[in-house]
Amino acid sequence: MAPSLPKVIIHGGAGTALHDQGGLGAVRADLHRIVEQVYQRAQDGAPAVECVVLGCQLLEDTPRFNAGHGSVLQSDGQVRMSAALMDGATQRFSGVINVSRVQHPIDLATFLQPAADRVLSDLGAMELARELAIPLFDPVTDLRLREWMQERANHFQSPMAGVVAEPTPGDTNARRGTIGVVVLDTAGQLAAGTSTGGKGLERIGRVSDSAMPAGNYANGLAAISCTGIGEDIIDECLAARIVVRVTDGMSIEAAFVKSFAEATANQRDFGAIGLSHLGEIAWGKTSDMLLAAYHTGSTLGDTLDLPAGTQTGVISP
Repeated sequence: MAPSLPKVIIHGGAGTALHDQGGLGAVRADLHRIVEQVYQRAQDGAPAVECVVLGCQLLEDTPRFNAGHGSVLQSDGQVRMSAALMDGATQRFSGVINVSRVQHPIDLATFLQPAADRVLSDLGAMELARELAIPLFDPVTDLRLREWMQERANHFQSPMAGVVAEPTPGDTNARRGTIGVVVLDTAGQLAAGTSTGGKGLERIGRVSDSAMPAGNYANGLAAISCTGIGEDIIDECLAARIVVRVTDGMSIEAAFVKSFAEATANQRDFGAIGLSHLGEIAWGKTSDMLLAAYHTGSTLGDTLDLPAGTQTGVISP
């Protein structure tokens, strides 16, 4: 059987519209650059898991997004990051929760894929990084530090930090979420990865959805990565819910439509991206904007200009 064209979709957060078109253009440029690199790796025949890890690393290295270098600061001024990886072919989930001072949290999740203990929290994750001799890395950017200092001066009135870092002041409650990558490789295998700095300004010890099946899940039929208010994603068990519905016979389009209709009725605030084993590229949002980009094999596109009321969409192969 001849290899099929791979499919890739990535995201960098969700929420309300960006402050200006310059910011929109910069986000689009970053997303397109990264999705093209991931697609090229997949087109070269790399397995889905490897492509997902590459995409997460590239997004973690882009300070504009809330993951890795550029993560938001928590209430005590520290950065604590979480990441998860799920291989749809083996249906194995791995992740780290609230890890500090590493450049790529997704690398720790990757190392844990074959392990007996596959999800580690703060101290365990840091001990793993020490065992692997991963160099210490400070993910704090000047922009994120200034954001935190301004919030401290305002006695932390905002419930969370801005997820897309912008040099202009504005509503720090405008965007929320994570970064995520979903890939269907040339062998027809799926994988999903998600990484985050949290929602920012949160209580110490708070756990996001990103290192849970609620926010990142895959099997042989579908793969999903979520972004938005982590508690809302957990309450809906969104990623796993969509994958289970596809597994039970729904199309990925129907699974997204039903899941996001339920989320709207429950007044949730989030977005999700996904792929089916048939090569269908899917996305959904209850927020105004979903910062996602995709590569179909023939088309490079994104969701940045979609009308605020548009909830779901599917691109068939």
